[in-house]
Amino acid sequence: MAAHTAAPTRVLVVDDHVTFAELLADALDREPDLVSVGHAVSVAESVEMSRRLTPDLVVMDVQLPDGDGFVATRRITDRSPATRVVMLTAQADVSHLTRARLAGACGLLLKDGSLAHLLLTLRTATHEGFRHDPSWDSVGATTPGPDGVGPGRPALTRREREVLTLLAEGREVRDIAATLGVTPATCRGYVKSLLVKLDAHSQLQAVVAAWRLGLLTPRTHD
Repeated sequence: MAAHTAAPTRVLVVDDHVTFAELLADALDREPDLVSVGHAVSVAESVEMSRRLTPDLVVMDVQLPDGDGFVATRRITDRSPATRVVMLTAQADVSHLTRARLAGACGLLLKDGSLAHLLLTLRTATHEGFRHDPSWDSVGATTPGPDGVGPGRPALTRREREVLTLLAEGREVRDIAATLGVTPATCRGYVKSLLVKLDAHSQLQAVVAAWRLGLLTPRTHD
């Protein structure tokens, strides 16, 4: 009896850069377990094509001519919760990590990253985890202890958690200070403390480390 061969994962590519989209679609079609089912260039078209073609997975660019990929991702995942979405961004923006999670995406990769890692992510992306670009993994993390606090998951004060949450939303220090009713100098002190506790060299690294350690929780939509 011949062995059963699983159907390839059907992928919709959403990007307004036609050359990039065509190259990606061609790369997908060269893989035995992946296949491109179409190419959308806007938020509206991606939502309509996702409804009509029911892809297993969508590769979604963050920047689209009629809006952004976060809006499109939320509309697609609200309509079809089983559809997985992996987002691509040209910039390592702190807020993109949070917005991609909140929109229901399974991952966020840099657009100029390796094709091999993109294909691996497409094959392994699930709703149970969130995959991000390996270049953001420069912050080391060890396994937290059974109590959730340890060398890999530092204890943060209430105020540090508030600052961390706002940093993850892409807020600037002065804006965070005004929101929390503290001086910018005091806020910078909290940020410095977070960098030390999370062994990070930048706000982006701190946010990535916090996501990996479970110190940040996506907010639910109203």
